[in-house]
Amino acid sequence: MCGIVGVIGRAQAAACLLDGLTRLEYRGYDSAGIATLVDGVIERRRSPGKIVNLAARIKAEPLGGTLGIGHTRWATHGIPNEANAHPHSNGKVAVVHNGIIENFQDLRADLEKKGHRFDSDTDTEVVVHLISDYLDQGLKAEDAVYAALRRLQGAFALAIIIAARPDTLFGARKGSPLATGYGDGEMFLGSDAMALAPMTQQISYLEDDDWVVITKDSVTVRDATGAVIERPIVTTALSGALLGKGNYPHFMLKEIYEQPQVLGDTLRALFNPAARSITLPPMPFELKNVERITAIACGTAYYACLVAKYWIEMLARVPVDADIGSEYRYRTPPLTKGGLAIFVSQSGETADTIAPLKYCKAQGQHILSVVNVPESAIARESDVVLPTLAGPEIGVASTKAFTTQLMALACFAINLAKARGAIDAATEARLSTSLVEVPSRAADILHLDESIRAIAADLQHARDVLYLGRGSLFPIALEGALKLKEISYIHAEGYAAGELKHGPIALIDGNTPVVVIALSDALFDKSLSNIEQVVARGGKVILISDKEGIRRAGKNAAHTICLPNLDPFVMPILASIPVQLLAYHTAVLKGTDVDQPRNLAKSVTVE
Repeated sequence: MCGIVGVIGRAQAAACLLDGLTRLEYRGYDSAGIATLVDGVIERRRSPGKIVNLAARIKAEPLGGTLGIGHTRWATHGIPNEANAHPHSNGKVAVVHNGIIENFQDLRADLEKKGHRFDSDTDTEVVVHLISDYLDQGLKAEDAVYAALRRLQGAFALAIIIAARPDTLFGARKGSPLATGYGDGEMFLGSDAMALAPMTQQISYLEDDDWVVITKDSVTVRDATGAVIERPIVTTALSGALLGKGNYPHFMLKEIYEQPQVLGDTLRALFNPAARSITLPPMPFELKNVERITAIACGTAYYACLVAKYWIEMLARVPVDADIGSEYRYRTPPLTKGGLAIFVSQSGETADTIAPLKYCKAQGQHILSVVNVPESAIARESDVVLPTLAGPEIGVASTKAFTTQLMALACFAINLAKARGAIDAATEARLSTSLVEVPSRAADILHLDESIRAIAADLQHARDVLYLGRGSLFPIALEGALKLKEISYIHAEGYAAGELKHGPIALIDGNTPVVVIALSDALFDKSLSNIEQVVARGGKVILISDKEGIRRAGKNAAHTICLPNLDPFVMPILASIPVQLLAYHTAVLKGTDVDQPRNLAKSVTVE
């Protein structure tokens, strides 16, 4: 998770950038840096550690200039040293970046053949050299930036300065948030409005595939085709609610749309793109010696544990017991000393999860937690923490916290399988590469928002809804039903598809929608049989599948939602997004309180 800020205008840039970075420090504090343009020369100051270290360096080595960019970093691969700190620059171009450049290795190889020399281990530096290469070919600055953006794959936010253009700041967004701030004779860029609020109350939020050309007096926004477009300017107040929601009507929708960014942030913390391998934090035990795992959580996080059970057992061949925290410790289950217990929680303060953690610890289990708050009670009690870099989640119904939990657990499953010799390097690379594609494919799914809203128009009138899934998509059926219950107050239940004939089929009639989550894999014929059984009894099927699955289902599906074609391993993460949107739009149409549904709280801290 990284923070970006940029400024062009009248005042000295360094002080403004430092203030913005301080407000963004919650996004990462392993290193920070600032670059400004002084008399046509890019000057940089970078430092490992927190913003205070950077401030001390700038005090000792002042930076001039009224145009600059800044960055605060959560280190991913490579040690948090000055070489890997942003901004990255080759003297012609300087860039700060949040996100993942999926195809950076291919781009880097091409540029190295042309003589470009790279000084860091990051994917970000390829953007510097790609823009420089187009400048060397004679393109104007705007054209060079546009040409480079068209070649980048992934989810990212960028702020760019070019030595030959001392009057211009460039920005771009695809999947990761970026906002433009409007001042009097000065303009700003920032990862969020919180960073910009002290500088200006006039904010414009860029949309996916937007890129922006900024001078001290103007902002020109262009879309993916290069056409000039308008983005609304809103007036912010120093209110957490308004700053938090941005242009979105609800926190939940905002957090759904943040998933491409936070999935990338979480992956970057655990994935080394140069080696195409997963790198977990140091552990005080040997993964290869783990013979049995207990995975414990509550609510949505429990469904993340269920998905992890499928992944770990299939890849690493280690048995996993997935348990609900509120039930686990009262069974006083026998545990073999030296086993591994995994605890999953957004807040890290869930009482029903903390209690079994203490029980497992007393039984001699190693403790690994997957949490969104690294200073939380669960994190402090753990031997090792896998961070979910989802940022603050305000909506009570978990969205981005859930998918980032899945991302972290997927990384763990791959790493465990590798440690035990259950998969080879080629399989690790294939699975890791499929994870790298998830943020940008998640952004693609968000483009289906309007069509999903149309499906919700039918769903809002239902009294009961069934969700069906097989394999690792069965927990997503459970999660989809939970989301609909939580915020729309429609009764919904999730089932393993094979259980349909063992009871739930009795509920199906013309008033019972059935959401089927199924890929066109080896089990699809069985899911298709379920679909036909539902249709034969008058039920309406909403099918979430890939293109081939939708084709094979034909007219049996009343509505369809098409998922991208990716490795089945990552599909539980991607399939989570349409069920979130389906629940959200149904709740909005019913007029319920989406962000604060009745009787619920964000963090359950009492038993």
